[in-house]
Amino acid sequence: MGTLREPTRRERQREATYDEIVRASRELLAEGAELSLRAVAARMGVTAPALYRYVASYQELVDLVAYEIDKAATIGFRAAADELPEDDYAGRLLVSTTAFRQWALASPREFGLVFANPVADAACVRREQLTLASSGHLLTGQMRALWEHTHHPIPSLEELPAAVRESVLDPVIPAEVEGLAPAERGLVWLYMQGWTQLYGVVALEVFGHMDPRVIESGEMFVDTLRHFVPRLGLADDWPRLERLVRERLASAQ
Repeated sequence: MGTLREPTRRERQREATYDEIVRASRELLAEGAELSLRAVAARMGVTAPALYRYVASYQELVDLVAYEIDKAATIGFRAAADELPEDDYAGRLLVSTTAFRQWALASPREFGLVFANPVADAACVRREQLTLASSGHLLTGQMRALWEHTHHPIPSLEELPAAVRESVLDPVIPAEVEGLAPAERGLVWLYMQGWTQLYGVVALEVFGHMDPRVIESGEMFVDTLRHFVPRLGLADDWPRLERLVRERLASAQ
């Protein structure tokens, strides 16, 4: 078994520069300033051409910063889950989901950069950008852990429309699918449906497309969870899960 190679001085310097690019970008976002290559370069005290050696375009800048923001935020989502026992699979999933909403509302520009950033252009979908998100891997991993514990019903391949069947067999999402047999790939459809509902309600809240009183109360978010958890075999556990969610929502106010 080989030993890990120590990074060279040049490699350490390059990683440090990437870290500085992300830090400067997050500062600009937090201040409500425009995020651009020129603005990041100015914040770092370098010229724009010097920055191009690390990020060659605005889209590369956005991809780098979005990935790092999501990775950092996911540490918080995981920490929220770790407040519960390892075998509380349902509670950990719901608490992480609630932590995701809390982060999104507290950091709307970062949320927008990560989740309202187009990942398709006229030529093609950038597959790697659709499969890397740390938050996606955490939440789908939690959904899988729950299913492996309870084996709640999932759709069979034969029940799925042709396009959906093709997508779950070769998924282009940040999902934990390694080792899932074809007969178990209905779980991936649940991943997709769960994310669609979670993103839908949170995005509407973050971008203000909902009555402010409903946003502040969190009732639409709670209702979205209430209607989805039976799909995960958790209908009987909902009263306990709702208490966990509401306690976490109250702690942020």
